[in-house]
Amino acid sequence: MTESPRRTTALTDLLDEEETAPARPALRVVHEAGGIDLTAAERAAGQFLEALGVSTASESLRGTPGRMARAYAELFTPRPFDLTTFPNDEGYDELVLARRIPVRTVCEHHLLPIVGTAHVGYLPGARILGLSKLARVVEHFACRPQVQERLTKQVADWLETNLEPKGVGVVIEAEHACMTLRGVQATGSSTMTSTLLGLLRSDARSRSEFLALTGAAG
Repeated sequence: MTESPRRTTALTDLLDEEETAPARPALRVVHEAGGIDLTAAERAAGQFLEALGVSTASESLRGTPGRMARAYAELFTPRPFDLTTFPNDEGYDELVLARRIPVRTVCEHHLLPIVGTAHVGYLPGARILGLSKLARVVEHFACRPQVQERLTKQVADWLETNLEPKGVGVVIEAEHACMTLRGVQATGSSTMTSTLLGLLRSDARSRSEFLALTGAAG
């Protein structure tokens, strides 16, 4: 992941230099992949299907290896975005929460889908965040082979580092195809994970509010 240099500005500095301080540049977030070779991936996909006894000789299956390669390339390539933040001029200090952000990733153990929703919230500090960027951060870390526990913590840790809020909370609830389609075949089961940082972890009122609004409290 490549990130452009980031200026950190204390709230007192923002107030003192309100008239002269330049706008804070947006943080450009780009996922650095190891390089995608679609030709090699298509060839490997064909060999994989053949090894499992699936013939790709028919008209309907002839293009399947290529479609597989392109599908996984898309799953592993998050879109770049700018982490746009703005001065918290009004001193807003209540919870900001984006609920039901779609989560789409694959289990790193079986490369089967993990599909669900994320609830991401924060208590603002000196700056507030463009709301769509919460979904972008989730996508950024979901577009790679994952485990749900790591994904939850990565989103929370990244927001804490780059936004510097007073608190961050992330709850993810998802269905794992590696549980529902194979093995135990626990159809309809879902997994919930959470990471709470700052005041959303240490302050009982803020913690309870966040968990209640995400539906994770009960």
